[in-house]
Amino acid sequence: MAENWIRLLGPPRIESPGATPAQPKGRKAWAVLAYLALQDEGTGRSRTASLLFPDAADPLGALRWNLSELRRTLDGVTVSGDPLRLELQPNWHCDALDVMDSAAHPGRDPRRFTGQLLEGLAFADCPVFDSWLSDQRYRLDNIVQSLLYEGALDALAAGSPGMAVELATAALDRDPFHADCNAVLVKALVALGEHRRARRHVARSGDLYRQELGLPLPTEVRRALSDAAPEQDPLVQATPATVRSYLDAGGASLWAGAVDRGLEQLRLAVMLAQGTGNGHLLAESLVTLSGALIHQAGGRGAEVADFLHRALQAEGADGVSRTAAAAYRELGYLSTQRGVPDRAAGWLDRAMLAAEGFPDEQARILAIQGMLASDTARYPDAVTALMESGKLAEAMGNRRQQAFSEALLGRVCLLRGELEEAAASLDRAQAWIAQEHWTSFEPFVAGVRGETYLAAGQLQEAAALIDRSWVMAELAGDHCYMALAAGAEARLFMAHGDLAAAAHWIDRGLEPKPWYLWYSARLLDAAAEVFIAAHSPRASVFADRLAELASRSGMREFVVRGLSHKAVLGDEAATNSVPWLAHGIDNPALAAFLAARHAG
Repeated sequence: MAENWIRLLGPPRIESPGATPAQPKGRKAWAVLAYLALQDEGTGRSRTASLLFPDAADPLGALRWNLSELRRTLDGVTVSGDPLRLELQPNWHCDALDVMDSAAHPGRDPRRFTGQLLEGLAFADCPVFDSWLSDQRYRLDNIVQSLLYEGALDALAAGSPGMAVELATAALDRDPFHADCNAVLVKALVALGEHRRARRHVARSGDLYRQELGLPLPTEVRRALSDAAPEQDPLVQATPATVRSYLDAGGASLWAGAVDRGLEQLRLAVMLAQGTGNGHLLAESLVTLSGALIHQAGGRGAEVADFLHRALQAEGADGVSRTAAAAYRELGYLSTQRGVPDRAAGWLDRAMLAAEGFPDEQARILAIQGMLASDTARYPDAVTALMESGKLAEAMGNRRQQAFSEALLGRVCLLRGELEEAAASLDRAQAWIAQEHWTSFEPFVAGVRGETYLAAGQLQEAAALIDRSWVMAELAGDHCYMALAAGAEARLFMAHGDLAAAAHWIDRGLEPKPWYLWYSARLLDAAAEVFIAAHSPRASVFADRLAELASRSGMREFVVRGLSHKAVLGDEAATNSVPWLAHGIDNPALAAFLAARHAG
């Protein structure tokens, strides 16, 4: 069946095989089409009319005319109902929808997704829609960048380094400072045997970072040029038994806190597994190494993603598999922390399908789904997933997983202003962490529990835990928890009325660069509040940074909070956009904050 395409990325157009099809007339028709396409749950007619035709004498009449125009030109596409829904027939496709639901379309070439949403069209007369459009442009651009990066990793894992070079190059054309894409390109060039070209790229990238950003080249890019496998004892045979021995030894070393030794043993397990010709054993070894790099060594870059894609190649076709489930889960975890929620959701859905019959793995997946739902301000979904994760972890006797899920549930309750529930969850998590001697996770729980005391006005109790969170995070060198604790310190000193000390903590928190972008957003939110209170010109810088980061990363509540800061600073368009974009976020604490801040 011939495919018809609604192209919303780049200059908008309708494509059909054969003759050039009729095109919708007017930019507002395209605006209606784009808005409806990206509202997966539908949208009310009155709400849509007020958004797109705010100055029309008859907004609903203007909407009806544009809907009629769409029906005239889009034969086979249904636009109807209240709430309005756009439904595509089987032979119709929309590039923006394919990007958003890329997990359902794994065969699409991401290089075809070029240009911004409704490129070339401006909507200054619809300031709230213009704000929504800007938000979606950031979000879609971020997803396409991720698709190119992941496509390059897939190609490299599949033994197609030439294709990996093409995809990584396309990604770098969009963002030349993307460290992971630079690392993948170098890896692909090395795999092709083009060592001179790889060295030239590293040198050019280093010059670009220094000249444009005043920063050194990220270490992962340089390391990609000279990655070397650990030395293997020539007397050790590559057998399943030796691989299992190194996997067991690596796990024991990690449990004892000897991280470097454990990683070396797991790398040897991978190298030996490659020599056995056993695909499943290789996949298991790669996933075990990846998990150790992510959770014990803070690995988040191209190296660990490459291992996970290689593991999925080695494991084979999709199906029920503990190893595949773990690989998909870790990819979902990485995408969650990198702020690509649409990709994360796809990975985690695939993980859950592969985890059928493995309740311990399902508990882990549900926890990350809960984290993702919380980050994107889908709080009821987050509570459901985290409570189910905790129940499964309890049934399996996995105290660490139980503590992790309970702590994240406490974070949700804090964000929603449910302080008693937050305190109870975090105290339970803290008790389990103590039982497990899980000190590496304690800075998170201490910091969030401290903020719970702070929100309740118990400043002395808050200070004790927030200070502990900072010290433990700094000693561990954990950039994520350092950003969390620094933001909590800034809020604590704001509560004391010491804005100079609060600003100092903001600057300290900005020094490390956390992988998990939610921590960056929360720190930027605190920064905007501190510098607004201090009447500092830095406030607008932080408000803009927060709004852009949150838009790219689908963090809906932080989008609203960023616009709220801009509104306080005099941005009229932001003032109009705040209530619109806050609609549908189920958070009493946010509603109370906005009502108090923007009363009248």
